Amino acid sequence: MTATRITLNLPVVTAESPQVVPRLESDAVKPDPLAFSLARVLLVVALIGAPLAFGAVVTWAWMALGLAACLALLLWARGSVLRGRLEFIWSPLYIPLAMFLLLGLAQYWARLPLDRSETRQALVLLGMDLTIFFLVSQLFASGRSRIWRLFGPGVLLFAGSLGLFAILQNASGTREIYGIVATPDDLHFGPYVNPNHFAGLMEMLIPVGVLYIVGRRGKSSIAALPLLVAIATIAVAALLLSGSRGGLLALSAQTAIGLTLLVWGNQTAEKRRLAKAVAPTILAAMLLFVWVDSGQAAKHLGLIFHIKSPDWVDSSRKSLASDSLRMWRDHLVLGVGLGNFETAYPAYQSLPTDLWIDYAHDDYLEAAAETGLVGTVLILSALALFFRLAFRDLRHRLRFEDGWIRLGAAIGCCGLLLHSFFDFNLHIPANAAWFATLAALATTGGQLSNLRHSPLPSCDTTYQISKSEPPIGVPPVRNRECAASSPRECAG
Repeated sequence: MTATRITLNLPVVTAESPQVVPRLESDAVKPDPLAFSLARVLLVVALIGAPLAFGAVVTWAWMALGLAACLALLLWARGSVLRGRLEFIWSPLYIPLAMFLLLGLAQYWARLPLDRSETRQALVLLGMDLTIFFLVSQLFASGRSRIWRLFGPGVLLFAGSLGLFAILQNASGTREIYGIVATPDDLHFGPYVNPNHFAGLMEMLIPVGVLYIVGRRGKSSIAALPLLVAIATIAVAALLLSGSRGGLLALSAQTAIGLTLLVWGNQTAEKRRLAKAVAPTILAAMLLFVWVDSGQAAKHLGLIFHIKSPDWVDSSRKSLASDSLRMWRDHLVLGVGLGNFETAYPAYQSLPTDLWIDYAHDDYLEAAAETGLVGTVLILSALALFFRLAFRDLRHRLRFEDGWIRLGAAIGCCGLLLHSFFDFNLHIPANAAWFATLAALATTGGQLSNLRHSPLPSCDTTYQISKSEPPIGVPPVRNRECAASSPRECAG
C-alpha cells in the first residue's frame, strides 16, 4: 500500500525584497490548474455582484460574498495540491493585518465589547476582506500578462456600465433602486442607498480604468481608444452626478497624486500620455454632467468651494467627531470593542436627533474608538507599509502595462482613504472588498511581474508531492530545479 507524502520545500516570495527568485522559463509557460482559473472567476463575479446587491449591506449579500471568498480559498488550496507545489506570495502587510484581526479576537474572547454579537459580525467581515486580500495577492498580483490584459479593461467596462446605469436611473427620476426597492428619503444613486458610497466605489475604479488606457496608449487601435475614453467619461460623470463632495475631493486628489508622481519621477513621456488620457476624459465628463444634471448635484458640489459657509461641514459630523474622540479618551488602550461604536455611542451622544447613529462618518475616528491605541498603531503601520510598497520603483514598473494598472489601484486606494475622513465607505462590504482587492494589486507581485522580463539565471525551490514514502531514517529528497549558468550559482 502506497501513501501520499508531501515533501515541503517552501519558497517564500517577498514583495519587498529586490532579490526575488524567478521561475524556470519552461515552468513559466505551464498553464495554471483549472482550480486557479475557477477561483479567479469566482472572485471577479463576487466583486462585480457585491455592488449590484446594494453594496452588499444586506445580510444575504455580504454572506454570499464571504462564502464566495471561502470557496475561492479552497480552490486555490486545491490548485496548489494539484500543481504539486505551493508558491506563496508574501507581503509585509500580512503582519499588521493579522495582528489587527487578533486584536479583535482578543477583545471578543476577553468579553470586552458591550455587544459581542456586533464584534463577531465585524470579525467575520474583517476576515472576509483579509481573505480577499490574500487571494488577490496569490491569484492576480503575480498573474501572467493575459490576466492583466483582461483585468484592466474589465474594471473599466464595469465602472462605465455601473455609471451608465446610475445616470439613466437618475435621469428617469425613479424613486426606487431597480424600480422595485424603495429607499429612505429617495437619496439612492445607482444600486447604492447612499450616493456617497456609490462615489466611494467609483473613485476606486476610475483610476484603474484611466491608467489602463494610458498604459495601452500606442497599443490600442485608433478606433478603440476613443471608445475607452468614452467609457471612462461615463464613469467620471456618474461620480459627479452623485453629488458627493467627498467623492469630488477624492477624485481631485487622485488626479493631483498621479501628476505629482510623474513630475517627481521626471517621467516626461508618461506625463504626456497621462495628460492626453485625463484631459479629454475630464472635459467630456464635465460636459455630460452639465447636460444631465438637474442642478441639484451641482448645487451640492458647489458647497465644497465655500469653506467659510456653515454648510461646508455640517454640525452633525462635527458632533460625531467630538463624541468619537471622547469615547476614545475613555477607552484609550483597547477601545470599546470592534464593531461596537453603534452600541456605545448613546452614552456619548451630544447630537440632538431621534435617529439611531450607527457610524461616526469618519472611519479613522471610529476605528480608534473601537480598538484604542493598539488598533490605531496597527492601522498607522499598515498605512505606512501600504504607501511604501505601492509607490516604490515607479520608473521601472511603468515600463510594463501591468505597472500602470498597479499604479491605478494604488491611487484608487488613496482616494478612498481620503474619502474615509468624511464617510464610512470601509464599512460597506462591497467597497471594502474592492479596497482589499486594489490594495493587494498595488502592493504585491510587482517584482514577479518585472522579473518575467529579466534574462537573469533562475533557481526555483518548490513543493513536491511524492507518491511513495521514503525509507525510515532517510530524509525526503528535495527537488531543486536550477537554470543557473553553473552549479555554483545555484549552490546557495
